[in-house]
Order: sequence, then structure tokens, then C-alpha cells
Amino acid sequence: MKTKAFRAALPYTLPICVGFLFLGMSYGFFMRSQGFSFVYPLLMSLFIFAGSMEFVTANLLLLPTFQPVHAFLLTIMVNARHLFYGLSLLDKFKNLGWKKPYLIFGLCDETFSIHCTVDTPEGVDPGWFMFFVTVLNQAYWVAGATAGALLGYIIHFNTKGIEFVMTALFVVMFVSQWEVNEDHRPAVIGAAVTMLCLLVLGSDHFLLPAMALIVVCFLFMRRLTPAKKAPSDHTLTRKEETP
Repeated sequence: MKTKAFRAALPYTLPICVGFLFLGMSYGFFMRSQGFSFVYPLLMSLFIFAGSMEFVTANLLLLPTFQPVHAFLLTIMVNARHLFYGLSLLDKFKNLGWKKPYLIFGLCDETFSIHCTVDTPEGVDPGWFMFFVTVLNQAYWVAGATAGALLGYIIHFNTKGIEFVMTALFVVMFVSQWEVNEDHRPAVIGAAVTMLCLLVLGSDHFLLPAMALIVVCFLFMRRLTPAKKAPSDHTLTRKEETP
């Protein structure tokens, strides 16, 4: 059962492997350029596993004094989108036993996209399938970050702006989801609300209000969207009788 789930999950994670190795190496190079040992990106990839926050953590570690409250609030702002990820996967993660805590911890953007868009292949246990998707994706990131940091001892170049790779990744994911989904209203609402909050509140305070307003807009849109009626038993019976 485990082997079958691993083989089913591997092909879906290979495209992410290419991206994560490149992004992870960029992060490793960045950490090494800031003077950190390769142990830092290795352990941070294992225990934090939040790409954008890992880039930010490098700057937090370089501050003259450690500010735990600032770090806590900043982490919530950077990773607040995971609140939405978790809510949408409550049913899928139900009754998964010991796998559930790790699936929650390892839920990154790319893993979330697989969980939402890929149906578990027939004959494969859903819990083990999602588990191996999560494990493989984290393994790619850890390998890339560690390799980049180790290469940083040998290769030296100007890493200014390298953290922008995470922004580029989110743009690619947005475009990909736009092409896959026929209903573009959520994407348009998200982009418009975010831009509005950015213009009104500024870059330092726009994120949490924007996400809260997006939730309100989605709830309002859901109320306006009529629910699809399930076909009655009588209708199904008549269809089955029709030659």
C-alpha cells in the first residue's frame, strides 16, 4: 500500500522538484552570503519549511537584538494564507491519524495545489498519497537549500535580489491556476482587493486586512451563487429507464 502510494505521488511532485531545487539553492546561497553555516538552511528547511519566511528569518537573525513579538506577528502576516489552506482541507485531513499533524506542518503552496487539483488515483490510499506528496516536496526543498549553502562555500557572487524568486513563484502559480480554472472571479477579487488595501494602507499593513476583506467578499459571493440542486431519485430512475 505504501509503495503504491509513493509511486502514485512521485510523478505529481517531479515538476515541483525542479522548481524547489532551484529555489532552495537560491535560499542556500542567500544564507551563505549572509555568513550562516550550511547547518542553518538545513535545519530551517526541516523545522520551519516556509520558503518566504525562511528568507525573512535570515534578516531576523541578523538583528542586533532578538524581538520575539515582532517575529511572531511577522510570521503570521507572511504565512496568513495558510489559514485558508487549512480550512479548505479539513475534510481531506479528517481521520488520518498520526499523518495529520505532519500534513498540517508540511502544507506549502505547491503541496496545497496538488491536494486541491489532483484526485487520489484509484486503488491508492488517500492518506498515504497525501503523505508522500508532502514528504517528497519537503525533501526537494531541504536538498536544494542544503546544496545551495554547500556550494556557497565554493561559488561566490552577488546575491542581491535573489529573494525575489519566491515572488516569481507565486506569480507562476497564479497564472497556472488562472489557466486551469474557468471561473476567474476569485482571482480577480483577490487581486483587486489586495491592490486596494495596498494603496490605502501601504505595504507594511495591507496583508491581514486584505485577506480578511477577501474572505468577506467570498462569503458574500457564495450567498449570491445559487446552489446546484442534486438530481432526485425519481429523475435518476427515469433516466435509467430511457433507452
